[in-house]
Amino acid sequence: MRVEYLCQMTDLTSYASITNLQGAFEDDDITHVEGSVDPVRDIEIIHEELRLKDEELIMQSIDKLEKVAVRGGDKKLKPEYDVMCKIKTWVIDEKKAVRFYHDWNDKEIDVLNKHLFFTSKPMIYLVNLSEKDYIRKKNKCALAKIIKAGYAALQLEYFFTAGPDEVRAWTIRKGTKAPQAAGKIHTDFEKGFIMAEVMKYEDFKEGGSEAAVKAAGKYRQQGRNYIVEDGDIIFFKFNTPQQPKKK
Repeated sequence: MRVEYLCQMTDLTSYASITNLQGAFEDDDITHVEGSVDPVRDIEIIHEELRLKDEELIMQSIDKLEKVAVRGGDKKLKPEYDVMCKIKTWVIDEKKAVRFYHDWNDKEIDVLNKHLFFTSKPMIYLVNLSEKDYIRKKNKCALAKIIKAGYAALQLEYFFTAGPDEVRAWTIRKGTKAPQAAGKIHTDFEKGFIMAEVMKYEDFKEGGSEAAVKAAGKYRQQGRNYIVEDGDIIFFKFNTPQQPKKK
């Protein structure tokens, strides 16, 4: 039986944890294209193949921009050409992924968003693990982390609402403010937003009840500029928008 577990790599330093992987699942009936099971080697191969594809795309873009912006004198495209040259230095000369450079400015990000290079995308790795090692929790990365890691890679978060009948989790983009988060439940919540009463899941878990959280002074009233945080438990207060009078 094959059990898959997850590792998420957000930057080069994460190699430290990946290089220590042991017990990746092997099966004599399955032939690996490289002849053996080696997750680190396979990751490096994937990285290089994606980087080479970006290298091809970057050079094509620079050639086109050079004709128009440099030799053609189109001043509007010159800034994009300069950004592409910087990207070329990082990806082709330095041989590194776009996402591993953390100081792109807003204009450079606009260019990157236009071209959507492969090495700019977040990456998550699923590695086969034997059932025995999975049960023993031999590795730090477990199956239960897949959803959370996927959310983080996509810049998504979730918050909870609770009532007598159910508890629900609502998915939002990271950085979403309270009125827009309320709008995920119903558009009227956003239109008539008054405030959000917020408590943290960890505080609720520790206290055991809403009353205990309030008694500890950890139940907050937040306005429309409050940025919802992952795992918030929220009670929204809102006015029902007035319906237009019938003629």
